Amino acid sequence: MADKTRRRDESNLTFSHLFLVFIVISFTLPQLISSKCVLFNFGDSNSDAGGLSAGLGFYLGPPSGRSFFHRTTGRFSDGRLYIDFICEGLKINYMSHYLESSGSNFTHGVNFAVAGAATVDAGTPFSLPVQVLQFLHFKNKTRELRPQGLGSLITEEEFGNAIYSFDIGQNDISFELTDNATYTRVLEGIPAIISRIKDAILSIMKNGGKKFWIYNTGPLGCLPKMLAIWQTQHSKLDSIGCLEDYNNVAMAFNAHISQLCNDLSDEYKNATFVCVDIYTIKYDLFANHTKYGFEQPLMACCGHGGPPYNFKAMMTCGQPTATACPLGERFISWDGLHYTEAANEIIAAKILSNEYSKPPISLVELCQ
Repeated sequence: MADKTRRRDESNLTFSHLFLVFIVISFTLPQLISSKCVLFNFGDSNSDAGGLSAGLGFYLGPPSGRSFFHRTTGRFSDGRLYIDFICEGLKINYMSHYLESSGSNFTHGVNFAVAGAATVDAGTPFSLPVQVLQFLHFKNKTRELRPQGLGSLITEEEFGNAIYSFDIGQNDISFELTDNATYTRVLEGIPAIISRIKDAILSIMKNGGKKFWIYNTGPLGCLPKMLAIWQTQHSKLDSIGCLEDYNNVAMAFNAHISQLCNDLSDEYKNATFVCVDIYTIKYDLFANHTKYGFEQPLMACCGHGGPPYNFKAMMTCGQPTATACPLGERFISWDGLHYTEAANEIIAAKILSNEYSKPPISLVELCQ
């Protein structure tokens, strides 16, 4: 009889313990959901996950997308972009593009980046100021639909705690460099580019943004397209074969970006500004390519012409005259201008660390 009573008491204790655990979990789950990471991204083709395709109906055909998605996705790569790997690292969905009408999921933010975008209208109608206006429209529409249980359901608190990332400026510089502008004129135009980036950031701040993740630009002089088209007999190449002038312009731009981050941090103490040195991350791939398993660092995987750069105008990746390297071969450049999935994975891993961030804050920490 005593044994039966003890077993019954133990059973009741077990049930009470499980019930208590259930209550604790029930009250904990909403906190986990409310602390999710939300990301809004502004930029160009480096982080465009389908914006140009959705916005202008641009068809980016095979072999793009062959390595991971096994279909075309509007990404200028054979697979995932660095921003896709970042989403994986943050454990959030791949970002849907603002312009995509079908199958979008804006639970964890929105991607506004569009290939060809610059800080001014050039090439596409989706310049940085337009992307910011799109964000403001998205936020207002979300506020309108939220009471009805419709839309993204991103709350005001989540908009305030979201990360706003900017990866833009490369096209502004490239357009000037390829428009036969003098080296001096290109340098003189950099402050205006920086001013427009600052205006975009301040506009987001005025609308509640507090966390900003700002990329500098990569080594333009190491891109196969630049080397194949703009290299002349008078061009100076650095020790690894990249165009010195192009990289010097990129580094000058980056010095201004660094100063912008410092100035914003000094002026706005209630916000966080993290500047990410993507130039060093990408240049390291070219300079130490064997460490990462890349054999021909300055040659495009997909293109025409073969070594040394496998790039020829009007015969670019996706055209019938272009061919792609065999699956499994590791290249840094996909099409002469953009990076392969293999390179993007390494780039994203370094971005997710705090080694290349100033101040040394990681994206995961910033999400919290």
